[in-house]
Amino acid sequence: MNNIVSAGIYPHPPILVPEVGGMDVKKVASTAGAMDEMSRRVNKSGADTLIIISPHGPAFRDAVAILGQDRLNGTLGRFGAHGVGFEFANDLELVRAIAEEAKKDGLAAVVLDEAAAAAYGAELSLDHGALVPLYFLSRAGVKLPLVHLTFAFWPPPQLYKFGRALSRALSNLGRKAAIVASGDLSHRLTKDAPAGYSPQGREFDTRLTELLRDSDVDSILALDREKVERAGECGYRSLLICLGSLHGLRLKPDILSYEGPFGVGYLVADLSPQAKEESEYVQLARNALESYVRTGKVITPPHGTSLSKQQAGAFVSLKIDGQLRGCIGTIEPARENLGEEIIENAISAASYDPRFRPVTVPELPALDYSVDVLSEPEEVSGTDALDPARYGIIVQSGRKKGLLLPDLAGVDTVEEQLSIVLQKAGIAPHERYSIFRFTVERFY
Repeated sequence: MNNIVSAGIYPHPPILVPEVGGMDVKKVASTAGAMDEMSRRVNKSGADTLIIISPHGPAFRDAVAILGQDRLNGTLGRFGAHGVGFEFANDLELVRAIAEEAKKDGLAAVVLDEAAAAAYGAELSLDHGALVPLYFLSRAGVKLPLVHLTFAFWPPPQLYKFGRALSRALSNLGRKAAIVASGDLSHRLTKDAPAGYSPQGREFDTRLTELLRDSDVDSILALDREKVERAGECGYRSLLICLGSLHGLRLKPDILSYEGPFGVGYLVADLSPQAKEESEYVQLARNALESYVRTGKVITPPHGTSLSKQQAGAFVSLKIDGQLRGCIGTIEPARENLGEEIIENAISAASYDPRFRPVTVPELPALDYSVDVLSEPEEVSGTDALDPARYGIIVQSGRKKGLLLPDLAGVDTVEEQLSIVLQKAGIAPHERYSIFRFTVERFY
């Protein structure tokens, strides 16, 4: 299950709020309309907690700051709108879980309750980086427990890593969250811009928007830090934490609006993860594995489907970031039906592959699955009948037996395929052995 059901970039100029901006709100009508649309999407997302990453809360160079009081509140009084204010319950269980997961990765998170805030001289009221998005979210009917954090001034990989820790915390607690990455883009688009003009301003905004549209997270992480600095932005670090929290999920960003009427770039983008279209084979493997890892319970296969009527050997493979995390299978059917075969092999791939430690709950959202259903093996008389792209092979000598699936990266020739499978079986090349080939139908 994806624990992040909504994510997006939200600008935060107070002028967006009519009580602050007055008639100037018309100059940011595109941004305001996009903020309303994002907020409606959040309200329909099924989120049960809201996480805001703001640039303008209490900031530490070497630690993320997380507000830690029971109630979170603030007003736009400093912008002349004393009547515009909000109060939310703080999701303190999630706050603690985020701090604990970050610590496991060597990343510091300071939880600011009243005592800690007094010691650091920190302000606990919600800042405008949170209040402006909350204005639109509240208008759309969103009223959820809130977590508020302010990024540290770490290099991009560490901010991204913190986002991954945040995602693990959500998974551990079973929370469904909407992530608000609050931040404006360049403050240097024009000569009368708040931070003065820099040609890097427009370049940064254009480049970042293009990379988001293409879901090119690696290039976003690798943006030239000096050019980012010269752009005078305030949302890049919020975005990196947000992207880290979405690691391993399928993204198809929706750019809702971009404008810069006051020399500041305002981007509204929906980064919510897209549901994977999984086959029934992979859905069963995922459900079986997650049930077992979370609860220790073994599920039963669905009745009245092809899975309950077919018998076949099957392999379940698990990967994280393209790297193998477990693979267990059966050459021939060992259970009553294919559904039971997949369930048992999914559990075994997660828990009993001797090459890996057992899969843990925090890893579940990052797992990619494939299920290979094997045909009945047929014996061949020689290597001329083999093709590593089409056929998997089994070699057997007495009790020694080894198997290699077809179409594996880096296995391009029959000689390579045979060498690997003989080594797996513990059969020396000079020994007498039988060769069997089989085909697979691979499901994702």
